Amino acid sequence: MFGDVIVRRGKNRSTMRSIRHLTPRYAYDRLRWGLYQRRHPDTPWLTPDAVRMLETLLRPDDIGLELGSGRSTLWFARRMKYLTSVEHVPEWYEKVRTQIDASGLANVSYHMIRATGLDEPSEYTDFIRKIPDGSLEFGLSDGAYRDLAPLLMIPKIAPGGLLVIDNVNWFLDHPTRSPSSRMGKGAENERWRQFQQQVADWRFIWTSSGVSDTAIYFAPGGRRRPE
Repeated sequence: MFGDVIVRRGKNRSTMRSIRHLTPRYAYDRLRWGLYQRRHPDTPWLTPDAVRMLETLLRPDDIGLELGSGRSTLWFARRMKYLTSVEHVPEWYEKVRTQIDASGLANVSYHMIRATGLDEPSEYTDFIRKIPDGSLEFGLSDGAYRDLAPLLMIPKIAPGGLLVIDNVNWFLDHPTRSPSSRMGKGAENERWRQFQQQVADWRFIWTSSGVSDTAIYFAPGGRRRPE
């Protein structure tokens, strides 16, 4: 498999943020990452192992929420019943909007919502809060309010549903060789410590490409199981 996959019980940005990790191993990982992206131009910008797993974990009757749009938007929409996607960058929104319109897909609700700051009140976080609890089988946090959005999404995930955190190594302490990681430093802040507490009984799979990491969390209950 590509990179490292670590499975653990749940207790305990895809760009480089510094050059201190510039080592021969990182150069090799970066090369493999670049080759993978060239060969798979339509896949989500997640780790290759996370994409591979999601190909089998997502179901045609799933309802999903994507925070942070991109190549992943059409990829997810083609694999589930209905997808709500939220983008906070106007230029990127227009680009993805064009792609959605050209695809002919009718199962995507796409929203441009500006991130007005790091704290609340915010139209962005209010949008998440208004989603009915337990109504989502899938959620992806890869947009604005990276420390608050995952907390708000937890109650929205139905039993057995998936919550995906991209670039998770920037925020949570876990063994990894990816750069700009929290390994050995603890969670980034109090919100991420709260996140860990609230998903303490969730099973999760942590994947790494050596460039960035993606974690897939499984809400207790339901019939969906990690491979």
